[in-house]
Amino acid sequence: MSGALFVIGTGPGNPEQMTPEALAAVDAATDFFGYGPYLDRLQLRHDQLRHASDNREELDRAGAALSMAAGGAKVCVVSGGDPGVFAMAAAVCEAIENGPAAWRAVDLTILPGITAMLAVAARAGAPLGHDFCAISLSDNLKPWSIIENRLELAARAGLVIALYNPISRARPWQLGEAFKLLREHLPATTPVIFGRAAGRPDERIAVQPLSQADASMADMATCIIIGSAETRIVTRPGKPDLVYTPRFMAEGKR
Repeated sequence: MSGALFVIGTGPGNPEQMTPEALAAVDAATDFFGYGPYLDRLQLRHDQLRHASDNREELDRAGAALSMAAGGAKVCVVSGGDPGVFAMAAAVCEAIENGPAAWRAVDLTILPGITAMLAVAARAGAPLGHDFCAISLSDNLKPWSIIENRLELAARAGLVIALYNPISRARPWQLGEAFKLLREHLPATTPVIFGRAAGRPDERIAVQPLSQADASMADMATCIIIGSAETRIVTRPGKPDLVYTPRFMAEGKR
């Protein structure tokens, strides 16, 4: 007997940014697996059960959810943002690849959501208006040397860069090192957007030039968007500046 497994994202944290598809999956499921603060965002009924775990237990969480779904339950794995962006969808797929055959028979539905860089970009203007990439600064799953190489190549390629997992108590130095590296390849005036808790009551959006970007302004609830050499700032009287990357790039530019 095989049940169903939904993998959803709650969006950046504003309840209005959770998709109708995800809300329908929540309504249909009986059991919910996820990091506690993400599960707290859901309004569950008395007959729906929470199975909270630590944020670093993704594979164990995925395996437990798949086992329950394989037994016939309707299960929901919950991420913040979009579940496919540095979140639980990849862990579920990895667990299925390496797990028992019964997990491959589970009816799996991965639903798209609104990820942090989209919420931050919308607050600032349109910094993702041209080519961009997303890089996690966490070296828990890949060496720091790979992160450095990707940052350099992205900057040299003229890509706007969204940084996830920029800083933590265990990794207090990496964001500063990333800024130092990027200053070698980007203009000093390149806009850097610090977007903390976009869409939530404690939201904080700030823009600094790369030359002055201060790592102490970020925490793990912050998504950072670093413009390219083409990214511009538009000042508006009495209103916040707009940060955007033009849709067109002149031929011959990197």
